[in-house]
Amino acid sequence: MSPILGFHHIAIIVSDYTKSKHFYVNILGCRILAETYRAERQSYKLDLAFPDGSQIELFSFPTPPPRPSTPESCGLRHLAFKVADVQSAVDYLADFDIACEPIRIDEITQKRFTFFKDPDNLPLEFYETLSS
Repeated sequence: MSPILGFHHIAIIVSDYTKSKHFYVNILGCRILAETYRAERQSYKLDLAFPDGSQIELFSFPTPPPRPSTPESCGLRHLAFKVADVQSAVDYLADFDIACEPIRIDEITQKRFTFFKDPDNLPLEFYETLSS
């Protein structure tokens, strides 16, 4: 039996720490657990949490390489956030002038979802967890 219990956190390297901190904290609603400046790396590490306990770590570095392509580059494809109602989540982001793709239906689960992007164009998803 595998010892894995689930995910603890997702780590994201950002190009503009201030802009990304604002996006994840003030728009997506993450709670700041800790903020650390690591002088030897010229890097911030921001530990964030959502109400269900899932966490994101944001890192800044002086010159991170760009993402090769979106969303089909090798590695992390996208990060999906569970929401009760996708349309409400889309409307919420619209208040911040954040565009979302048209809402689609997952052909396997029949759940609604949509994609949007963070300040570094990382693909993010809202995935409806309640029955529509």
